[in-house]
Amino acid sequence: MAFEFRLPDIGEGVVEGEIVKWHVRPGDDIKEDQPMVEVMTDKATVVIPSPKTGKVLETRGKEGDITQVDAVLVVIDEAGGSKAKAESKPPEPKRDSSPVPVKAEPAPLSEAPRPHPEAPTIRPGDPVVSTAKQHLEPIKAKSDRPVLAAPATRRLARELGVDISAIHGSGPGGRVTSEDVKRAVQSAPSAVPSAAPIAPNLDRKTMVPVRTVPVPALVGADDGLSERIPVRGIRGRIWDAMTVSTSTLAHFTFVEECDCENLVALRERLNSRLSEGEAKLQFLPFIVKAVIAALKRFPNLNGHVDDANREFIQRHDFNIGVAAATERGLLVPVIRNADRQSLIDLSREIKRLGEAARAGNIRPEDMGGSTFTITSLGKEGGIFATPIINYPEVAILGVHKMNKRAVVLDDDSIVARNMMNLSLSFDHRLIDGHVGAAFTYAVIKLLQEPDRLIMEMA
Repeated sequence: MAFEFRLPDIGEGVVEGEIVKWHVRPGDDIKEDQPMVEVMTDKATVVIPSPKTGKVLETRGKEGDITQVDAVLVVIDEAGGSKAKAESKPPEPKRDSSPVPVKAEPAPLSEAPRPHPEAPTIRPGDPVVSTAKQHLEPIKAKSDRPVLAAPATRRLARELGVDISAIHGSGPGGRVTSEDVKRAVQSAPSAVPSAAPIAPNLDRKTMVPVRTVPVPALVGADDGLSERIPVRGIRGRIWDAMTVSTSTLAHFTFVEECDCENLVALRERLNSRLSEGEAKLQFLPFIVKAVIAALKRFPNLNGHVDDANREFIQRHDFNIGVAAATERGLLVPVIRNADRQSLIDLSREIKRLGEAARAGNIRPEDMGGSTFTITSLGKEGGIFATPIINYPEVAILGVHKMNKRAVVLDDDSIVARNMMNLSLSFDHRLIDGHVGAAFTYAVIKLLQEPDRLIMEMA
């Protein structure tokens, strides 16, 4: 008897997933709960186990392909050896292929995903956000064929007013890429005539610049000395997320140094009082608390932009994303209701999320829905950087390495103190420069006077 395994209905607006890695091939014997396929959705990368014991008759889709929820992924012969193919069934009804935006993750780092047998099974993720306004007249659809495209690519097409079904995809299996969407825009009539080639074109209704960047030729790409490496999995999602963030938000970054001498002393005192074997406090829980206290004073930095309706959605809860570097790329697990947690609780949660992200078994409910993000490279943090905002948020804090520097005090004496730079990027469409600077100094003051930070904790 042939059993058709279909991609489960994940819910919460997720309608498709990318096949990252096959763990079985046609002809393989398979046992119940044995890993079959690794699939990545907007919420997490998961390894799906087999619900049956038998022989694999078919695997549908190649690595890198996008498959819809309820589409058949694997056909299993439960008799365990029958070579008969699954009986044909009537065509599946078409599913809504409306854009599903990806949750942005702030930075690139590493290679394509690797299989993780301990990854969780698929379950509902977090709510998605609405898409942005269209800036061009839609290109008419040429056919009603199924469209293979990542959620962020669909979002980009929606933003630029392009009917994605009219585009011939250049990716694997005819998949439509972000570059395909951009080329479709460039080949379409411009929304306004270009009077001056140097100045950007503007949509007359929204006065939003319309990008008309030419696609450069790839010199030597096919001379036998190059290798084309598909950008898939988490790296592909980072690619799409960075494109959306940098092409949508108006980034500006404010950098200032922070005297951490008192913070270092307080942390040492608190750690000395912990029980033997208890995890020591790191600096990040103090930074999280300082950010939350500052967000309460500047609530217009805690939330999301809704570009479709030109609105800011101010959040009254504090879900802090903490970027974690992994072998597959940078992930942003989220500390839910961080304002309600103690320093010890935050320390434990940050450790749990970081270890799960690096091991590849982060839970879907630990991803997405952050209202503000903190990114840190620890000892490799450098002097300063310009972190990319985790769209649709409006601000992100970059934490840089702490080291001893010569500092001139008010009495003109020169001493060595523990100093650290902070880089905060803001969406300049909503946050004025003086507001961004004031928020930064509010965070710094609390870190420089950690006793006051302790008193302000809820």
